[in-house]
Amino acid sequence: MQRVYGAQNEMCLATQQLSKQLLAYEKQNFALGKGDEEVISTLHYFSKVVDELNVLHTELAKQLADTMVLPIIQFREKDLTEVSTLKDLFGLASNEHDLSMAKYSRLPKKKENEKVKTEVGKEVAAARRKQHLSSLQYYCALNALQYRKRMAMMEPMIGFAHGQINFFKKGAEMFSKHMDSFLSSVADMVQSIQVELEAEAEKMRVSQQEFLSVDESVYTPDSDVAAPQINRNLIQKAGYLNLRNKTGLVTTTWERLYFFTQGGNLMCQPRGAVAGGLIQDLDNCSVMAVDCEDRRYCFQITTPNGKSGIILQAESRKENEEWICAINNISRQIYLTDNPEAVAIKLNQTALQAVTPITSFGKKQESSCPSQNLKNSEMENENDKIVPKATASLPEAEELIAPGTPIQFDIVLPATEFLDQNRGSRRTNPFGETEDESFPEAEDSLLQQMFIVRFLGSMAVKTDSTTEVIYEAMRQVLAARAIHNIFRMTESHLMVTSQSLRLIDPQTQVSRANFELTSVTQFAAHQENKRLVGFVIRIPESTGEESLSTYIFESNSEGEKICYAINLGKEIIEVRKDPEALAQLMLSIPLTNDGKYVLLNDQPDDNDGNPSEHRGAESEA
Repeated sequence: MQRVYGAQNEMCLATQQLSKQLLAYEKQNFALGKGDEEVISTLHYFSKVVDELNVLHTELAKQLADTMVLPIIQFREKDLTEVSTLKDLFGLASNEHDLSMAKYSRLPKKKENEKVKTEVGKEVAAARRKQHLSSLQYYCALNALQYRKRMAMMEPMIGFAHGQINFFKKGAEMFSKHMDSFLSSVADMVQSIQVELEAEAEKMRVSQQEFLSVDESVYTPDSDVAAPQINRNLIQKAGYLNLRNKTGLVTTTWERLYFFTQGGNLMCQPRGAVAGGLIQDLDNCSVMAVDCEDRRYCFQITTPNGKSGIILQAESRKENEEWICAINNISRQIYLTDNPEAVAIKLNQTALQAVTPITSFGKKQESSCPSQNLKNSEMENENDKIVPKATASLPEAEELIAPGTPIQFDIVLPATEFLDQNRGSRRTNPFGETEDESFPEAEDSLLQQMFIVRFLGSMAVKTDSTTEVIYEAMRQVLAARAIHNIFRMTESHLMVTSQSLRLIDPQTQVSRANFELTSVTQFAAHQENKRLVGFVIRIPESTGEESLSTYIFESNSEGEKICYAINLGKEIIEVRKDPEALAQLMLSIPLTNDGKYVLLNDQPDDNDGNPSEHRGAESEA
């Protein structure tokens, strides 16, 4: 009976905890919680039902305590204890009677003492009376216990039965009316979930069979090394890469980690970590394939300031090239556009067109630059009809750049070096020290402006009559780099003075190239990617003729600022002949502390509203 009562108390506690846990299901953060709304509402209703059952179980536990446990405890503690006590008293009285009888038996026969005999006789009589009384009480208690024993067994069971009957009656009255329909609906819901489970299991079984039926080569790393299907339009990428860590002066370790891109950041999430951490900011970074420790498919991410970043290793050629393309797209900040996927596809389509033979193209689309758009033709009214005048068409790509013209991706300029040797200039000191006479115009120049640029490529062109030749060269250089996975770029400092353009090594301060400003015939910035800038140089040949070459750069700042600086330098050259005009021009340019004229970052546009395109002539600014 104690176990039954304890189990009922445990049922009360268990139902109370069960109700709380049913309500807490809603707060559980399940990774796959789809379709739980209906389950949550059902569990809320079940929680109310369990609370009502808990009330009934509590009442039942109280009734069992009063009608079942209490009578049996009273029988044990009162009746059985009383009989046990009377038994002990009867034993004590019997012992006293035995002692008094032993003393009476030792009275002498020859020398009787009436006084002693009388005292011993009284002592025996008292002991016998006490023993007789205790025995009667003990025997009466034993006789009564036979009846109390039967009552003690019946009363608790009657209380148990009445408590259970009341519990079931109240439960039936409470739940029989509205629980039937609810339980039937829950059963239908469970059955529908079972049907969905069987359908999903069958679907997964079919998928597993399809996966297991494929060729084993799909599990082999770099299985399609001959002709991998590379997606060059990615603006985000995720997967496992090996990260190179330096552990000493000459020792390194490689750690396999999970990398993913998020916006313009490269993130890394170690095994067991809850979230990823920032590894590298990819904006304006450069990425290129490298050879590292005799490992395949390695690439390096370089920061915008030219410092070497991290070196990673992919598991296949496909993964390697896709990671390089994705990081290259992110570094151009394509992800900030309204439709980054479309922009990436457009850039890669342009890259594919650049390596296609020129003869297979149709006419080049008209440029979107405002200064290059053709003016609307005048309309004439003839025979009550409006007929537009003929407009001049843009030049064909073949007229700008000869088909098959090679592209130079290195900063080495053989023609310039040849001219420097003919001039008799001394060889450049490898430690970055140049003679003061090497570039005397540096001290006398009225204009000095420094820009950080990265050389993309150069190629020979056929004409310098239009800036379209620069845009076509940009298209072909970028396309060739993308198709052939050439991501290495040489960073230089472009010094624009009133006499020349100089490319300076940022590490050694050695001049890599020098172009006279008078030899720059065209310069322009890209209409969409404002960081791209190019210019056309007219270089004299040893035969007496002149050649035209276009140089394409990527700048950290807007290319329009470089174009504005070049245009201002050419204006200074033009107005040097007129001292008054030169003084008027110099008054409009701010001075530095050392007396040099510099450009402001917010120079106004020219009258055409486009500072990125100039033809080298004196502007109206």
